[in-house]
Amino acid sequence: MNELDVVGVRVEMPSNQPIVLLREVGGDRYLPIWIGPGEATAIAFAQQGMTPVRPLTHDLFRNVLEAVGQQLTEVRITDLREGVFYAELVFASGVEVSARPSDAIALALRTGAPIYGSDGVLDEAGIAIPDEQEDEVERFREFLDQISPEDFGSSSQ
Repeated sequence: MNELDVVGVRVEMPSNQPIVLLREVGGDRYLPIWIGPGEATAIAFAQQGMTPVRPLTHDLFRNVLEAVGQQLTEVRITDLREGVFYAELVFASGVEVSARPSDAIALALRTGAPIYGSDGVLDEAGIAIPDEQEDEVERFREFLDQISPEDFGSSSQ
């Protein structure tokens, strides 16, 4: 397993489909995962430190975990089958729960849990970006700083 950082969320054109971009810590691979607009908003809210007036689903889940004394210790992106990513939530009690990566990432950002990607997933879907292309990644980060969760809309799929 390789630790991953969340670079941010953007909308892929022309499909208008949100993606979350993860970066391998200590490596040069990036992992793009296509997600829904609701999850994109939840991830962007968490990254920007925004707290909604009423809890969104991922905030509610974090609050429930705190109320029952459970700790999310890590998130693992474990598999990629037929174009679908799979993840697991790992709790301090040893319990592991299957989850969509987008939900797992949104929850990890709210709880401070680290995110890991399997070697197989990174080998299959990771994109190596050498140091000389870091300027492009920096421009992407600047773009992410300028967008807000409202930019993702609320279209249903």
